Amino acid sequence: MSRLAYFVRETLISLRRNLLMTIAGIITVAISLFLFGGILLVSATVDHGTQQWKHGIELEIFMKVDASGTNVTRVQGELANDPSVKSYQHLTKADAYALFKKDFSDQPALVESTKPSDLPESFRVAPKRAEDTEILAKSYTDQPDVDTVITAAQQIKRLLTATRWIRLAFISMASVLLASSLFLIVNTIRLATFARRREIEVMKLVGASNWFVRVPFMAEGLVQGAIGAGFAFGLVWALKIIISNLLRDQHTLLSTFRVTSADAFGIGLVILAIGAGIGVVGSVVGLRRFLEA
Repeated sequence: MSRLAYFVRETLISLRRNLLMTIAGIITVAISLFLFGGILLVSATVDHGTQQWKHGIELEIFMKVDASGTNVTRVQGELANDPSVKSYQHLTKADAYALFKKDFSDQPALVESTKPSDLPESFRVAPKRAEDTEILAKSYTDQPDVDTVITAAQQIKRLLTATRWIRLAFISMASVLLASSLFLIVNTIRLATFARRREIEVMKLVGASNWFVRVPFMAEGLVQGAIGAGFAFGLVWALKIIISNLLRDQHTLLSTFRVTSADAFGIGLVILAIGAGIGVVGSVVGLRRFLEA
């Protein structure tokens, strides 16, 4: 217990002694990991929204919630006999409810208050030729009990391309900032070690092991990385709330886009692991110059 108290005390002393460098390291870690986590969250949102458009599906026909079985059957028959349709998938109310429960598994109150009868039936359609998409959409838009027809057209393809480039750009920027934060943590640890070099020499002379000397400095790096990652986690969660609010009640192509708490939480755990790892690696590198392996 006395060793633990010693390690905690020495870690706090080192953090206070190099306060400006510590704050700079924490801020840099937070910004870099927020960029990294933010683009992962946006990518997850796009992946959810474009999942059904990645297999040749070019339009989705949504029936009205109270559509009659006769009109649903009629639309299905027309799709089956339409020479422009390569294939289609009929999603019943039960199918729609199963997808709804999966998509909103992190909101049990919403799932419990929603019944299969509250959701519309729909048809996911893959045309034989992509250029027939708009013609098909117009032909089904004004049919009885059809609520809306959503088309992917070129918008999804452009969005996926743009997302790939944005992801690459943000990950590149995050990598540069992570390298900068690693450099700051290394320098902070080196300054702390240099300031206490005489104390370390005395500890070594009286038999202290390298690990006993290293632990407070490694804990210092770990704390810096973890605090920065914690701030980044909070920012990513706030971004999740903002994206969810923006996508709520959308009745356009964006209505298929969503982001879940599970996405944000999973990304947050990755961020925390990276932040802690950066802190530990930075402290180990910073100590190599002053302590024997």
